[in-house]
Amino acid sequence: MLHTPSGGAGHGAAATDSGLMSIGTVLNVLRDEFPDISISKIRFLESEGLVEPRRTPAGYRKFSAHDVERLGRVLRMQRDHYLPLKVIREHLDAVERGEAVSLPTVGRQRDGEAAPDPLESPAVARIGRDELLAAAGIDAQELKEWESYGLLAPLPDGAYDAEAVTVASLVTQLGRFGIEPRHLRVMKAAADRDAGLVDQVVAPLKRHRNPQTRAHAEARTKELAGLAVRLHAALVQTALGVRLP
Repeated sequence: MLHTPSGGAGHGAAATDSGLMSIGTVLNVLRDEFPDISISKIRFLESEGLVEPRRTPAGYRKFSAHDVERLGRVLRMQRDHYLPLKVIREHLDAVERGEAVSLPTVGRQRDGEAAPDPLESPAVARIGRDELLAAAGIDAQELKEWESYGLLAPLPDGAYDAEAVTVASLVTQLGRFGIEPRHLRVMKAAADRDAGLVDQVVAPLKRHRNPQTRAHAEARTKELAGLAVRLHAALVQTALGVRLP
């Protein structure tokens, strides 16, 4: 739960007597839970219709406690579920209409929660370029660099597979340990080889005339991908002599 400051004198011009907050105050409120939050990201979320702060006659944004809570929920759904903003907006609107809705757990889990099964975790198919930048907290230049190393690649229409957000998040986290995108080319090459092996196994099923057999190829692909991910994790742990929780 976010703790929003009141409009007392201790906050000076940052808040009004009605409890409205400036964008700078909102940034400070959110930063404890979301260290990578920025004013530009808040403005982007506003431009996407995720929050609608009031405006002063001079054009300054003023956020209510409800606005800040809504921003927090948006950021949590990006962080914990890696959902496109359109899906998040639809979810929040449904909640505010009083509808009972739930979200899948996709991507990074919170501390203490079990990791989602890679064979069962649902995923959203696509995400736009601007949504990817906002969700990952990176700029266009960083994205271009990562694409040059093959870590991310747009689809033909310029959008990205939703898993791109997970990749971007992990690249960012590894960067905090000094592991740069150029160092990750070997991981990308290994992933491509694994994908090629899986595709080789399921290729005969994909070419089959029977529609049910072709549909089975997708399920088999997911199963093999999950096994490959688990094997890779086990091999890394064995090589390092550690066990992950």
